Amino acid sequence: MRVLNHPILGKLEKRRMVKIIVDAKALQAIEGEPIIAALLANGIRVCRRTKKRNEPRFLFCGIGQCTDCVMTVDGIPNVRTCVTPVRDGMQIETQIGSGKWSVQGVEY
Repeated sequence: MRVLNHPILGKLEKRRMVKIIVDAKALQAIEGEPIIAALLANGIRVCRRTKKRNEPRFLFCGIGQCTDCVMTVDGIPNVRTCVTPVRDGMQIETQIGSGKWSVQGVEY
């Protein structure tokens, strides 16, 4: 689901489709759209899970002020997906708690 003709923002510009990897699944996204928009368009509704109760979290504020939409992107935890644009080949993972740093496959 994508908003193709927004009453305020206007029509969605034609952009190239790219591939992103979310939790080991290849998905299509529009280059430059926020990661959260690509997730929504692909039916994904969980970005992270809380550390204490393992509760799902997703989009809340949509402007990068809260941390409900954070995910691990290319090995970097706590990336706010509502304000981070998609680029071809991104590796995105559902985050548990505050996440872990991963450099060349080694977690810290």
